[in-house]
Amino acid sequence: MTKLLGTFVAFLFFIPLMAQQPAKRAIKKDSSNQYTDSIRSLPPLEIRSIRMSEQAPFAKTNISKAQIALNNVGQDLPFLLENTPSVVVHADAGIGVGYTGIRIRGTDATRINFTLNGIPYNDPESMGTFFVNIPDFGSSVNSIQVQRGVGTSTNGAGAFGASVNLMTNDYHPAAYISLQNTAGSFNSFKNNLVFGSGLIQNKFTIDGRISSIINDGFIDRASSNLKSFYVSSTYWGNQSSLRLNLFSGKEKTYQAWYGVPQELINTNRTFNPAGTEKADAPYNNQTDNYQQTHYQLFYNKNLMGNWKWNTALYLTTGKGYYEEYKAGVDFSDYNIDIKGKINVPADLVRRRWLDNQFYGQIAALSYVDSLNDLTLGGGWSVYNGLHFGTLPYLNKTLVPANYRYYDNDAFKKEMNTYVKWERKLTKQFRSFVDLQYRYVRHQMNGFTKNTDLAIERKFNFFNPKMGLTYQAKNIFYYTSVAVANKEPNRDDFEASATEQPNREQLIDWETGLEFKQPKYAINANLYYMDYKDQLVLTGRINDVGAYTRTNVPKSYRAGIELQVKYALNKKYSSTYSITLSQNKIEAFIEYIDDYDEFTQVAIQHKNTNIALSPNLTTTRTFNWKPNEKLSFFWTTKYTSKQFLDNTQNKDRILDAYFINDINAHWTILDKAKCTMLLQFFANNVLDVKYAPNGYTYSYIYDKSLTTSNNYYPMAGRNYWISLKIDLK
Repeated sequence: MTKLLGTFVAFLFFIPLMAQQPAKRAIKKDSSNQYTDSIRSLPPLEIRSIRMSEQAPFAKTNISKAQIALNNVGQDLPFLLENTPSVVVHADAGIGVGYTGIRIRGTDATRINFTLNGIPYNDPESMGTFFVNIPDFGSSVNSIQVQRGVGTSTNGAGAFGASVNLMTNDYHPAAYISLQNTAGSFNSFKNNLVFGSGLIQNKFTIDGRISSIINDGFIDRASSNLKSFYVSSTYWGNQSSLRLNLFSGKEKTYQAWYGVPQELINTNRTFNPAGTEKADAPYNNQTDNYQQTHYQLFYNKNLMGNWKWNTALYLTTGKGYYEEYKAGVDFSDYNIDIKGKINVPADLVRRRWLDNQFYGQIAALSYVDSLNDLTLGGGWSVYNGLHFGTLPYLNKTLVPANYRYYDNDAFKKEMNTYVKWERKLTKQFRSFVDLQYRYVRHQMNGFTKNTDLAIERKFNFFNPKMGLTYQAKNIFYYTSVAVANKEPNRDDFEASATEQPNREQLIDWETGLEFKQPKYAINANLYYMDYKDQLVLTGRINDVGAYTRTNVPKSYRAGIELQVKYALNKKYSSTYSITLSQNKIEAFIEYIDDYDEFTQVAIQHKNTNIALSPNLTTTRTFNWKPNEKLSFFWTTKYTSKQFLDNTQNKDRILDAYFINDINAHWTILDKAKCTMLLQFFANNVLDVKYAPNGYTYSYIYDKSLTTSNNYYPMAGRNYWISLKIDLK
């Protein structure tokens, strides 16, 4: 088996390099002066290999560059996806800048697979996605595909609610310059410059961007200072292309991670507890500081006949820390002996560092003819993460220079291979088969609270998917079943050597029907996501004193997603989406700390709602375009109540909310060489007080149960205005 797998990997990743080059042919231009050679004009294979086609039997949403530009004024990437079906977004600072999050069908970003040009973006350890590290990346993105459910095989972390892939690799034969300046509420400013050289000597293109975003945040002191750049240089051959991407982001954000306590949410909803351990005033440098840099090298090649091949090498580096003021510390927690020492402070400032490297390779080989679309793909990756803590301002008589009070490293290795085959059976029917094998090895040498706990786990996953589609005239029908397996994240492994978590498994059943007419389109999708051993928070403390997620044997998400698009005429159009769902855990045990008895109380629950999973979400957008230069959009979004934990306790809840946004777009100038676009956004125009995210904690003290709810409220009415100038 090992020898066979090695032969396959060698064929996929390296042997096509030696394939005979087909005879050169001229690169022709069509009537619009655009190059028609597939190397330049079609989506690159690194995208095609993981994106599903229009005929694939799964639920998806494609977002074009023009659609991205409608809302891209400075908020983070999750907010560019806010109006897609089954999506709920949130932000720690309450304004969409800084640390943001997204849930699709109720699943959070640790279960959503994100790729940038086919390259994994999820953090390999936490599996979270931190787009604050690459601010304004949306200004470099040409298209986005959101696959809801398991979707097709991709690279990186397993998709347990959705996968989202973003493409920047595109062909721009004409030179351009774009300048965007945005100002908004809470001292929000975004400035960027996007440029492209056009085709140089019929062989080269260079595209780039530099960006700056600053914001005070809605929450007290929740400021953001974000910088980024993006550069892509490509050599275009007759039948091959070589592209180098380099992009980086640097962020400094004041911490707003702790939420607003329930007792203050109605009287002081901007309260921020971060830094308040300092007695006289909040600590002014309670910040998160991180820089992340991406290197991507792509090679695409047309082989003989109908074969195409692609490979990419990548390296992602990141280094940074968050700084905290801690009062009344126990120095033994920092491995410091203070016996016999004088002038020992009661407080200190600590920094918790992460210094990591993530590198690997992806590759795909495809064959396409009139009946078949076959892709062989896969990738490998290696992650090295250093976790350590320093005390930068502590008196050096207590600790030596460069002292680290913990120093834990982690290592993760992954490999996956897949084959996808889409076959035209008849004029109307197409079949789809997708088989993936994924290997994961995760090694952790200690944790912050337990430096002696060493964990090494290995996982072998087989993820098959298959489906059938029918298409005739205006009707498109599909049905599919897909299996996904997912390893636990770093925090889950801190469950001691004797209480290690199991892998999670999902079987996703989907069926959908789409009906199109010139003036309207209707799409309905039914899904049933059947989980085995899903990891959820239960409140249990393990034998190393940590709250970690626990496998629950049976849980599911089931629902219907309905989308309607309607164009009354050239001036008026509307889109509407609604998701109705049930998200249930069959049975689990909740654990509550009992401080009177120094133990935990166990409570059995059955058939309860999964936390932070609304049963109803709707989005409606009405568009009025009175002429070619003006357009207005009115968007409404409703999200039903959500429970803060898995107990379905009515005292631990996020209220339902209904928000309205209005934006206007005015093309001031539209000339062949220059266009000017003015955009105005009024968000939450009815000034609704709402919170889309939060957490809860309960305990028993003095024989009484106390529940502490904490919320992440969003801003009330707020405004943005943007001026974009494009020179061609």
